[in-house]
Amino acid sequence: MGKVLLRRPGLVPAAVRLGVGLVPRRWWRRRPFLPLPDRDWLAFRMELAYGDADAVPSAEDLADYLQWAREMRMLRRTWRPGRGVAR
Repeated sequence: MGKVLLRRPGLVPAAVRLGVGLVPRRWWRRRPFLPLPDRDWLAFRMELAYGDADAVPSAEDLADYLQWAREMRMLRRTWRPGRGVAR
């Protein structure tokens, strides 16, 4: 992921938001007492995206996802209920 962010530094805020969003609530109450995403959830997401629970996303897939997340966040900021996207 570091190489992706070095090549596309504009995706750093999206990567930080993704990392924070993956941290489970009250992570300090469960072993291993680290802010890591749930393994079952990650396996489900990889199965859903790639058809294999043990899949590892490529750097290009990660960059595409971060770009998509960034664009969706920007759209959400400009959304006006009943009027669509403000231009």
